[in-house]
Amino acid sequence: MKKVGIIMGSDSDLPIIRKATDMLSLLEIPFEVHVYSAHRTPDEARDFARSARDNGFGVLIAAAGMAAHLAGAVAANTTLPVIGIPCKSSVLDGMDALLSTVMMPSGIPVATVAINGGQNAALLAAQILALSDDALAARLDKKRRDDAENVLKKDAAVSAEFQ
Repeated sequence: MKKVGIIMGSDSDLPIIRKATDMLSLLEIPFEVHVYSAHRTPDEARDFARSARDNGFGVLIAAAGMAAHLAGAVAANTTLPVIGIPCKSSVLDGMDALLSTVMMPSGIPVATVAINGGQNAALLAAQILALSDDALAARLDKKRRDDAENVLKKDAAVSAEFQ
């Protein structure tokens, strides 16, 4: 199975990344996590992206706040799918990161999830990998069924309270 590479611009993004790693672990998807900055360690970020395919990765996730150039810098150096997680900052509540991540020029796409959307980034990575992995696709189907069942249990509990 291909791995998911996760890069965060700062270790302050770790709580968001943990949501992604928890989901990847649940789905039994191997991953690696690194801290590389598009601005402070651009060579390392570039080298990771350029060698990702040869190193067994199938999808890359890049999380960053504020200017949030990491996902774009990674995407510029690989043809693997890149999923950007814009991270909330204290200044503009993550809107700056969202716009920086989603507004990529033609030819260098970055799939972008919600601000602080670590779990959805992992799920999107899993869906991409599941295109060529039937066992993973089955685990994703089961997770969807389990999620639906949990919502229906909550519905029953809330409905019972108001009858």
